[in-house]
Amino acid sequence: MTEAVARPRGRVPSELVGAGIGAALVLAAFLIPRISSEHWRSKLYAGAAPLFGDWLTHVGWGSVPAIAIAILIIRFGPVLAGRLPWRRLLTLSWLTSVTWAFALAMIDGWQRGFAGRLTTSHEYLHEVPGVRDIPAMLRGFSGRILDFQPDSWTTHVSGHPPGALLFFVLLDRIGLGGGGWAGLACLLIGSSAIVAVAVTLRTLGAEDRARKALPFLTIAPAAVWIAVSADAVFAGVTAWAVALLAIAVGQPRRRWIAVASGVLFGLGIYLSYGLVIMAVPAVAVLIAGRTARPLLPALLGALLVVAAFTAAGFWWLDGYHLVVERYYQGIAAERPYGYWVWANLAATVCVVGLATAAGLPGTLSHPRKPRDPTALLVAAGLCAILVADLSGLSKAETERIWLPFDIWLMAATAFLPRSTVRVWLFVQALGTLVLAHTILTNW
Repeated sequence: MTEAVARPRGRVPSELVGAGIGAALVLAAFLIPRISSEHWRSKLYAGAAPLFGDWLTHVGWGSVPAIAIAILIIRFGPVLAGRLPWRRLLTLSWLTSVTWAFALAMIDGWQRGFAGRLTTSHEYLHEVPGVRDIPAMLRGFSGRILDFQPDSWTTHVSGHPPGALLFFVLLDRIGLGGGGWAGLACLLIGSSAIVAVAVTLRTLGAEDRARKALPFLTIAPAAVWIAVSADAVFAGVTAWAVALLAIAVGQPRRRWIAVASGVLFGLGIYLSYGLVIMAVPAVAVLIAGRTARPLLPALLGALLVVAAFTAAGFWWLDGYHLVVERYYQGIAAERPYGYWVWANLAATVCVVGLATAAGLPGTLSHPRKPRDPTALLVAAGLCAILVADLSGLSKAETERIWLPFDIWLMAATAFLPRSTVRVWLFVQALGTLVLAHTILTNW
């Protein structure tokens, strides 16, 4: 597919407008805490607000490999994305994404940047040794959500349904215990999300868009958080749920594919309460495919998961209401909504990169948007982010929490002019490397 882009003389390119707005938003979000009073700044509970981490200029043995990978992607990424056979391209993209994310983590070092991230007192692995009876854990999960009890779950476990803890418990049970194996699982599953996005777009008839977006998805700043956070697993699971739904749209007779998609969507809401919003990208897929046939089988698959957890003793709605109460028992009660409601969006720009911000205006104003599957999924990702943001239940730390939504937003890079692709890949890589070397993120 070829694109001819004609602009009136003197008109600023839309990609520069988008990138400019994104850069201004990020600058304001970083600057305001620096010039505000210490008392107000202390209530943000984020040393490098709008990102959750601390300012620390540093290098590590991952620095050189990360720079080398960035150069290779900028130089060869667009050509390979356009020429390689499809399966080979997906394999190469996934392996490159894994390598890129791991190199970024190694800037902080093996223990501090990778193996030790999921072993802190707030994380899932802290609770794994205490789960000796999985059925008993599921039955009593809700009773331990609220804080200020002798047996309250640690922060991240209490803030999610039991599926998240169960994932790490099962890893431990099969002999893959500890922070290194947990980090590797997050890295491999989370990095696969970019492949799921590409598969979705191609299945819906937008292979050219998928090929254009893949180098940007591979080198996205999101890799900083994919290597070391459980939310990367959530992103991978739900991305494949959307991909399977897209495949089911094209193969309506194979209902088991839609059922499998529903199972993954169901697992998603038992990994994180906020992933109910993934219904928005799911609807976008059905609209792009102009059919609702996979809907009922997918709902059946999701209900199977709901039934299993309910039968095991965990009722999702009870957990959700208790989590909202627990949320306001902690620092969320002090974090100012007036700052985070827009600073969260600045954090999102940091995650998806300025190249995504540059591609958004062209995506959302694309003349074929009502029929273009890529534009529909980008719009769906943006809507999901806005819903999560306005809810007030994600004040800070959204650079990891919104990874399942961000990956669909990054498909906007497919709408960047071909003549400027390498420039925006450079901007994307540079932004990622600056973040990784100047901020010690908590994930």
